Amino acid sequence: MKKIAILGSTGSIGTQTLEVARANPDCQVVALAAGSNVEKMEEQIREFHPIAAGMWSEEAAADLRVRVADLDVKVVSGMEGLLEIATISQSQVLVTAIVGMIGIKPTIAAIKAGKDIALANKETLVTAGHIIMPLAKECGVSILPVDSEHSAIFQSLSVNEENAGGHSESIEKILLTASGGPFRGRTREQLKDIQVEDALRHPNWSMGRKVTIDSSTLVNKGLEVMEAKWLFGVELDRIQVVVHPQSIIHSAVQYTDGAIIAQMGTPDMKLPIQYALFYPERRYLGGKRVDLFALGQLTFERPDTDAFPGLALAYRAAETGGSMPTVFNAANEKAVALFLEKKIPYLGIAELIADAMGRHRLIANPTVEDILAVERQTYEYVEEGLSCK
Repeated sequence: MKKIAILGSTGSIGTQTLEVARANPDCQVVALAAGSNVEKMEEQIREFHPIAAGMWSEEAAADLRVRVADLDVKVVSGMEGLLEIATISQSQVLVTAIVGMIGIKPTIAAIKAGKDIALANKETLVTAGHIIMPLAKECGVSILPVDSEHSAIFQSLSVNEENAGGHSESIEKILLTASGGPFRGRTREQLKDIQVEDALRHPNWSMGRKVTIDSSTLVNKGLEVMEAKWLFGVELDRIQVVVHPQSIIHSAVQYTDGAIIAQMGTPDMKLPIQYALFYPERRYLGGKRVDLFALGQLTFERPDTDAFPGLALAYRAAETGGSMPTVFNAANEKAVALFLEKKIPYLGIAELIADAMGRHRLIANPTVEDILAVERQTYEYVEEGLSCK
């Protein structure tokens, strides 16, 4: 029996994780945590019967306690609640599908408690990879990627088992694919009047609002570059972003002998979720299959960093290191929220990120407390930058 806990159970990745659990009777959900969607959490509790459930605010938790008073489930709240869910003794794997740097402390606690991590929280490695990866090695736990691209790289490395999940001198290059988002091929001038509704129409993937915007700006790909650096122990100059509009090749590894091993499939997040939960076992997964005859061709392009400067800014943040990736991530979070609220234009997202990075005083080796302080400071930078425009 595979016993799992999920942080972010009511979001896109969380609900798809529960779909995987529903299809695998030997997968038991022992704990759930979410932000504010009490109604959906109640539905999940009644179906999966976890031992514990958490909501971010105590108000939401109080509401949930009333709703599930007839069930034997402990309801917790806040960061203490997240930590309790993350370290619950009955679980083997923690799925970190929560959004934001709020996921760092629970992930660290789970690693120390000996839980394997099915990682869907980008911020954890982007901002604290220098803490997370050594700790996981020290504690003997696995960090199993849930992002489709990182799962594809992991699977491509797993063909040569000694390389799976770690650095290898035989890796020449990681080919990190990107769909290009809804605005692929447009110039910077053509992006000036982009509206929220336009940016939320992704051509291939069904994702949460924030991640969908990040995909459209290529910021998401920049965050994935930073993740790949930590997950697979490779230098930034060996991570190449390739725009692949069909989203059939989810990423690939090029080896020193010139061979390229790729993972292909339809755009379906349940595949990487299931692979992370049951690795190294492969299980049946229903759904559409790739029909190469119907597909006809696969195409590839270089990313346009003039129209989409977020990717170049991400590389710059990663090369600088220290606390700069935290600034990049936090500035983007705040800027995307402002765009979704229609307070800034689409191109303003990258402009606010660049401004925050330019104002930051670098911390070379930040602690978790430093990271969270820099996050707060960056939010202030962005607000100040906005007020000056």
